[in-house]
Amino acid sequence: MTTRSQTRTFMVGNVPMGGGAPVSVQTMANADPHNLETLLAQVIRCAAAGADIVRLTVPDLEAARVLGEVRKHCAVPLVADIHFDWRLAIAALENGADALRINPGNIGSPDKVRAVAQAAAARKTPIRIGVNGGSLEADIRAKYNGATADALVESALRHVALLEAEGFRDIAISVKASDVPRTLAAYRRLAEATDCPLHLGVTEAGTFLPGTVRSSVALGILLAEGIGDTIRVSLTDTPEKEVRVGLEILRSLGMREGGVAVTSCPTCGRTKADVFKTAEAVESALENFYRANPLRKHLHVAVMGCAVNGPGEAKGADVALCGGKGEFILFVNGEAQEKMPEADACNAVIRAVDALTA
Repeated sequence: MTTRSQTRTFMVGNVPMGGGAPVSVQTMANADPHNLETLLAQVIRCAAAGADIVRLTVPDLEAARVLGEVRKHCAVPLVADIHFDWRLAIAALENGADALRINPGNIGSPDKVRAVAQAAAARKTPIRIGVNGGSLEADIRAKYNGATADALVESALRHVALLEAEGFRDIAISVKASDVPRTLAAYRRLAEATDCPLHLGVTEAGTFLPGTVRSSVALGILLAEGIGDTIRVSLTDTPEKEVRVGLEILRSLGMREGGVAVTSCPTCGRTKADVFKTAEAVESALENFYRANPLRKHLHVAVMGCAVNGPGEAKGADVALCGGKGEFILFVNGEAQEKMPEADACNAVIRAVDALTA
């Protein structure tokens, strides 16, 4: 992997960004921004899933007020997503937003951009300039005959200049396209042109499977090249799944502490136990276990479907399940311990992990 680009450093709440700080994982809540109970519950779930930063849309003053109430009840930093009305940015800041996501080009006149920059500077609150292919200025779109990588970069740098003209420098940038090649080209060019921290993402990436693949390819390549300070995986799915995919991207590159390592077989005609259901249950239960016990050693757990590869895999894992007809055998440190119905297998794994890591 290439050495990471050195970028400006600032804080988003209690999360450092830029300057070699750990790459953070973001998501965006999709609950009703006016419903405190459901929005707060979703933010808490995202934080529990591992989100470092959560973004909330602020379409009106009531949503800004609700953001303030959420801020009082959770520790995860909150980014206010603002469009068109500069007064909403001010309101979000007054209600405790830890960062703003704006597009200075749609906030209004230079005086309004100046007012937002001054209010953010007074609170030491950073601003992310978010440029997407669908929100380019008309003159730039015409110049490049569409939302090309060069168009995205020019738009972003134009907006950086607007804020820096007001003396504001705590700026992150995103230039998200909906396909991998443009995303790669835009971020590579941007990394050469600025020292602002970069927020990586593929916009409108799609439903879970295609969105995960597109995001993993684009973000994995850029991060391996040393580009990127924070990431968001945009999926047509729950924010919690976005967080999960983002963490796995970082873990796969060795940029996050190893998470739950579950090896599971793809199954075949020999399989007589429900490996799919059991592996998912084990993975979810282990995530919960390590969130509750963050200092415990992370173990390798295997869930195998039959006696062909199962025993061999069991010897290579700390804890393993080897399937039979509607049942599993539990292995610990390569030694068979007990046979059980598949309904009891997940709990048996957690008990074994608990005992080995106590």
